[in-house]
Amino acid sequence: MKKTESPTGPDRPGVAVLAVLPRLAQLSNAVTRGRLAERAAEAAGLALDRPAVGVLMTLHVADRPLRVGEIAERMQVVGPHITRQVQALERRNLVRRVGDPHDRRASLIEPTAQGAEAANRYSASMVGWFTDAITDWSDQDRSDLSRLLTRLADDVTARLALLDDTPPPAT
Repeated sequence: MKKTESPTGPDRPGVAVLAVLPRLAQLSNAVTRGRLAERAAEAAGLALDRPAVGVLMTLHVADRPLRVGEIAERMQVVGPHITRQVQALERRNLVRRVGDPHDRRASLIEPTAQGAEAANRYSASMVGWFTDAITDWSDQDRSDLSRLLTRLADDVTARLALLDDTPPPAT
């Protein structure tokens, strides 16, 4: 690329990304600030704040019990925040600690039966809301949305992982 060429010229991928960034922000704001999560928690009968729901849902979609550090990594937050949320969820009997079969010193966190039921209710509320939002879409549009969002999430996550593994440049 010549020095005078822009990476966001008319035939460059940057133009498309630049055009979609406001929409990603709009969607993020609608979900996080638009009380959607709170409404879903209320519909599920969960008197929990958003971080606690996030921990419960992270555990719910995991294929196995997780260490606190794994929950933090999946949620992209620091461990002490997760520890406090896990303790609050334990007090409500929504999660429990189980021994790590590979390390007796460590414990894993998993949803209790009550926690799994609550997570199912929350998921059903969220799925119902989004299903209603795209009810008039064609099957092809819904399929494209699923395929492309999955691809975007996977590619962004992989790219961020590479950044985390790359040592900072020497100064």
